[in-house]
Amino acid sequence: MTYPQHRTKILLVDDSSTNLEILGEILSPEYDILVATSGEIALEIARGPEPPDLILLDVKMPGMDGYTACQILKEDEKTRNIPVIFITALEGSQAETKGFELGAVDYISKLYSAPVVRARVRTHVALKQRTDLLENLAFLDGLTGIANRRQFDQQLEKEWRRMMRQSAPLSLLMIDIDYFKRFNDRYGHGAGDDCLRLVARTIANIIKRPGDLAARYGGEEFAVILPDTDEKGAHAVAEIMRLAVESLKLPHESSLVANHITISLGAASDIPHRQGNLQDFIDAADHALYHAKSSGRNRISVESSASKKNQS
Repeated sequence: MTYPQHRTKILLVDDSSTNLEILGEILSPEYDILVATSGEIALEIARGPEPPDLILLDVKMPGMDGYTACQILKEDEKTRNIPVIFITALEGSQAETKGFELGAVDYISKLYSAPVVRARVRTHVALKQRTDLLENLAFLDGLTGIANRRQFDQQLEKEWRRMMRQSAPLSLLMIDIDYFKRFNDRYGHGAGDDCLRLVARTIANIIKRPGDLAARYGGEEFAVILPDTDEKGAHAVAEIMRLAVESLKLPHESSLVANHITISLGAASDIPHRQGNLQDFIDAADHALYHAKSSGRNRISVESSASKKNQS
């Protein structure tokens, strides 16, 4: 799988515009620079839609100091993994120990040495990139490159809780490649793997929103999480996916429904509530998929968790 390349973002936090300018000049040739003049502004940027990859944080600032800002960053699930390097004029091991205990990864003296600043930042940027890569690999399916079952389970639970708080609809698609065993038997497992990769990529390319997730659920089955999507919207997305896979025209002479690869899709939609059950929601999508397959395949069945009614 190819990951999008982007310039590393460094957030510089200091109440002194002079210090920000010096650090910016040192680091801007290699990195995209964000600036904040207070701990409060730094937290707002770090929690934003495009968080920094690394934070250089001044220890002594009016209002919220660096120690407090670092502690808040490390207590927040969204920002705890952003490395923090303290910038300080303080001397002595006691100050450094306090910073490390709060979760900082390094210190940089305000007697700025450009080579030292660049070297330390490069070291921690490289460590962050390796950590991110390992975490990504742990949540990806090795064959198809899309999310694996582990990531699906975590994301679905997260979105179930989020939609519950917002009283918003959540939809789940279960997708099965029609007569995939017959495909493997006729064309071989190598071709079967290629088919899985192609279908996975086709499905994943259709969803665009940050909360949406396409995952390999197991074998030739896939699942798609669609937050803030009602029954009508789920059916519309499912139809786009069905047509996209069919338009691949990948030969499948052993299929009993077409002479090319097709998919069947089951969808469940509900507004999560405290009395609701996430497993029942998954079961509803599974039941809808079973209905689509038993009704002839290469089609969609939608089931509302509330009404338990199927629609073909």
